[in-house]
Amino acid sequence: MIMSRTEAAPDQARGDLTERLLAGLPAEAVLTDPDVTGSYANDMASFCPAGAPAVVVLPRTVEEVQHVMRTATELRVPVVPQGARTGLSGGANASDGCIALSLTKMDRILEINPVDRIAVVEPGVINAALSRAVNEVGLCYPPDPSSWEMCTIGGNIGTASGGLCCVKYGVTAEYVLGLDVVLADGRLMSTGRRTAKGVAGYDLTRLFVGSEGSLGVVVRAVLALKPQPPQQLVLAAEFASAAAACDAVCRIMAGGHVPSLLELMDRTTVKAVNNIANMGLPETTEALLLAAFDTPDPAPDLAAVGALCEAAGATQVVPADDAAESELLLQARRLSLTALEAVRGVTMIDDVCVPRSRLGDLIEGVERIADKHQLTIGVVAHAGDGNTHPTVCFDAADPDESRRARESFDEIMALGLELGGTITGEHGVGVLKKEWLAREIGPVGIEMQRAIKQAFDPLGILNPGKLF
Repeated sequence: MIMSRTEAAPDQARGDLTERLLAGLPAEAVLTDPDVTGSYANDMASFCPAGAPAVVVLPRTVEEVQHVMRTATELRVPVVPQGARTGLSGGANASDGCIALSLTKMDRILEINPVDRIAVVEPGVINAALSRAVNEVGLCYPPDPSSWEMCTIGGNIGTASGGLCCVKYGVTAEYVLGLDVVLADGRLMSTGRRTAKGVAGYDLTRLFVGSEGSLGVVVRAVLALKPQPPQQLVLAAEFASAAAACDAVCRIMAGGHVPSLLELMDRTTVKAVNNIANMGLPETTEALLLAAFDTPDPAPDLAAVGALCEAAGATQVVPADDAAESELLLQARRLSLTALEAVRGVTMIDDVCVPRSRLGDLIEGVERIADKHQLTIGVVAHAGDGNTHPTVCFDAADPDESRRARESFDEIMALGLELGGTITGEHGVGVLKKEWLAREIGPVGIEMQRAIKQAFDPLGILNPGKLF
């Protein structure tokens, strides 16, 4: 039997790959120690298979990325682009024998232009670092995922991520004006523009946003900026039921209000946050709703929203006295997923988004699913968008509990589709939700997506096994 080169001599094949990579990369950019490369095998998602990378590459220049892709194409080696690996769907998980292409060393902010209101950045720039840099010149980059202190702009683009302030300011896709992308064969392509307007040709920029590294490697991004708004003030409202809190959300949105943030934490989440941070959040409440406004004078808006919360049955409405108290409440919200992970050691984080009018139906359905499977499932939500994160807490060492966790996760996604929603609002598909993407978009949709993938990556070497 004739075996392939990789099957016959994996060590030799790995050596050949490393040698070819080193021909165009500095030695410190190519990692081959299995103890080191193994740490790049997966992101933060549970239940997602991951392979062993043959090598990890940490380029610092566009030319080095091009060399990696040319080498991968010539040797037919899969490439998995990675950022900070804070993703929650397995989208950055390695495949056996792949090049794990970590872009974290490409972390320069190349330009901040206050007149054009743009920033030009490399993919490894940390979200929070960009936010602080543009704040210094009176500008703002609004997309702010909960992991903003760790996640990279390239990863945000790859998953089309959202954040706490999406309800007013929108998601990552709305701020990506143009991209430089290294294609599978090593060619460099520029998409989009630096201008405020532009409709020349197909919108290839939007095509890459959310493509999870399956079409090309983003090496530079032109991002839109906004004027820095006033410091927001937060209002906290307690409710005796999640349904009442969701009713308040509907009243707020139907009333024409534009909060900069509208977030919901259920009782399980509130208790979990208190357990790890001693924040003194009210554990007697069934749901805590946080609403914020960043208008020059937020007091009238907060008062109006407070009245709507009371009309919906809020048991207590407490506006923050100042920016420091507001920030404390937002920190509690940002800690939610970390806190829920501490409940049983491992979590599966759903990312179901439904129409705002069905938000209450989803949360009630999650409660039924939790009872059915005898599991702790905390719900935290970008309530203003209808984007919920039901978080299944379980003990990974318990096979039966793990099985029930997976079943409950799937039932929550099915419920979201039944309610007219989507399986992912901001975390992406990755490995975790491949089956569910097919259910959501149907066979014709999958056929068209595969055709796009074939056009950009005919050899199928870019992030194989993800999406579909």
